[in-house]
Amino acid sequence: MLASVLPPLKQMIERAVVGRAREIEALLAAFFSGGHVILEGPPGTAKTLLVRSLAVAAGCAFRRIQFTPDLMPADVTGTNVFDAQRGDFRLVRGPVFTDIVLADEINRAPAKTQAALLESMEERQVTVDGVTQPLPEVFTLFATMNPIEFEGTYPLPEAQLDRFAMKVPVGPLEEGAEREVIARYARGIDPWALASRGLSAVMDARQVLAIRAQVAAIAVETEVQHYLVGVVRRTRVHPAIAWGASTRAAVVWLAAARARAACEGRGFVIPDDIKFLAPYVLAHRLVLTPEAQMEGLTAPQVVAQILDEAAVPRIAGAA
Repeated sequence: MLASVLPPLKQMIERAVVGRAREIEALLAAFFSGGHVILEGPPGTAKTLLVRSLAVAAGCAFRRIQFTPDLMPADVTGTNVFDAQRGDFRLVRGPVFTDIVLADEINRAPAKTQAALLESMEERQVTVDGVTQPLPEVFTLFATMNPIEFEGTYPLPEAQLDRFAMKVPVGPLEEGAEREVIARYARGIDPWALASRGLSAVMDARQVLAIRAQVAAIAVETEVQHYLVGVVRRTRVHPAIAWGASTRAAVVWLAAARARAACEGRGFVIPDDIKFLAPYVLAHRLVLTPEAQMEGLTAPQVVAQILDEAAVPRIAGAA
C-alpha cells in the first residue's frame, strides 16, 4: 500500500501548492507518524492551503479554527447545552472533533484556550464537564504562527510546544515557483478551487490508519537509533543550549523518520532521514542561553552544528 499510495498523494498536493516540496515532505512524515505540526511563516505563504490540500488528498474531514483573544476553550472542544425537548443536556461538539484540524494563528488565543488542546494532542480525546469523549483516530492538529507580529499574541508554553512533533518554517518562494504562482493567477486559476486543479482524494481515513500501522513497523537499525539518541543527548550538554530536547522528541523523531522512509519508498530508515527531519523536530524544543541569543545564534543553526559534530553511522544498503 505504501509504494502505491504515498507518491500519488504527494503529487496530488503539489497540484495545488507550488514550490513547497520540502515542506510537503515534512508534513507527510508528521501526518503518517501521527504527529502534530506547527507551520510558521508570514501571511501569504500558503500555510492554510498546504493543510487543506493534504486533507482533501488524504480523504479526511477538515475543520479550521481561527484563534483570537476572545476564543474560549468551549469554542474548541464543545460544551453541554440543555435540550428543552429532551429535558437534559447534550454535547455540542466543537470543531476539534474531526480528522484534520487547522488552528490558525494559535498564538493569538490566551493560554487557557491553548491548553484546551493539550489533552486532544496527547491522548486524542476531550473531557467536557468530566466526561471523556474520544476524537477520531486520525485526529491530527496543524497550527499556524506568524513570526513577524507579536502584539496581541500569547507565547505557547514549553509543554505544548513539546507536544508538536515538528515546527516547519514556511518562508518566501523561490523565484521560479513565485513566477508559476503568478502565471496561474494570470490564467484565472483560483488556488482555493481545489477541484478545478484536479485535486481529489487518493485514500480515506481508514487507509491513513492502515498506512500509519505499516509505517510503525518499518525497520530501524540499532546504529541509527543510537545516532538519533546521541544527537538528542548532545542538545542537553551543548554550551549554547540552556534546555535541550526531551525523550518525547526522540520518540516522535524516530516515528517521523519511519514515515519519511516510507514516503521515499524504503522499508528501512537511513541517517539521511534523521538528518532531514532534525531541524523540524528539534529547533522549537531548544531554549538557547542568553549568551547564545546575544551572539545572534538561532536554534536551527545550533542543530546544524550538532549534526556536523555527530558521527554518522554507515548502514548496509543505504547508499
